[in-house]
Formats: sequence, C-alpha cells, structure tokens
Amino acid sequence: MFSIQKRLGKQLMAKGLTVSTAESCTGGGIAARLTSVAGSSAYVRGGIVSYQNDVKEELLGVNPDTIYKYGVVSEQTVIEMVKGAMKSLKTDCAMATTGIAGPGGEEPGKPVGTIWIAAAWGEKIVTFKQEGDEGRLKNIEKAIKKAINLLSELLKS
Repeated sequence: MFSIQKRLGKQLMAKGLTVSTAESCTGGGIAARLTSVAGSSAYVRGGIVSYQNDVKEELLGVNPDTIYKYGVVSEQTVIEMVKGAMKSLKTDCAMATTGIAGPGGEEPGKPVGTIWIAAAWGEKIVTFKQEGDEGRLKNIEKAIKKAINLLSELLKS
C-alpha cells in the first residue's frame, strides 16, 4: 500500500523541499504521520504543537488581534500559523490545523468538527474548512489526511 505520506515525501524529495507543521487540534498527528516514513529526516524539519493561544502567538507569530477578531478557529488564524511554521522552522512548505475536534468546545457558529486546515509552499497557500462531527478521533484523522493531501496537490501545481 502506497500511503499519502510516502507520496508527499517523494514529491518533497523530488523538488528538494523541506516541510514543517503547526498543529493545534491534531496534536502533532501530521508530524507523526510524516516521520513514520523511513528517510523522512531528509525533508521534515520539525513541528510545533500550539494548543494554547500564547504558543500560537509567541512561536508562530500569530497576531493576537487576529485571534480576537476572527477567533482561534478561523481561516485567518490557520494562514498565520502555516506562515509562522515556515518562518520559525525555516522550511519551504508547511501544514497547519486549528479547530474543535470535540466532543465539547463548540463556539457560536463553530460547531464541534469545525477544523481549518492550511498548506503552504512559499507564497502559495491553500485552505480548507472541514465540517461535520464524526467523533474526536475521526475528526482528527480526517484533518491529518486532508492536510497531507492539500500539500501534495499544491506541489503538483
């Protein structure tokens, strides 16, 4: 079976690119998936699990005003997170997640299962809003797979 993380690894290797992660609700799951591939040290530089807002602000450079205005679970925040990962970890590419995996934590207009995902390659950034609650573990697993697929698709462009 050819996994999505192996496919992404081959793409990164072929282009000579490095990758990092900035994860909130996925708790390091993307980084774990990437580093499960033998030889991934050639392209994975590291990841930041930024579960708390101050970590997002201090390590990833997320503007506190962005969090105040749009919320931590927002497209604006995940974009700042993915940019911050590339800057802090000095990589060509990155993936980021922020969301409400559940079972609690819903906010007005942001039900459980709402997860924002971003992938970036240099100045190119794509985002995706995952919606629908399928339980905490399934929500997280879907977000991990989507993040890896988003970056893989971006690298094809």
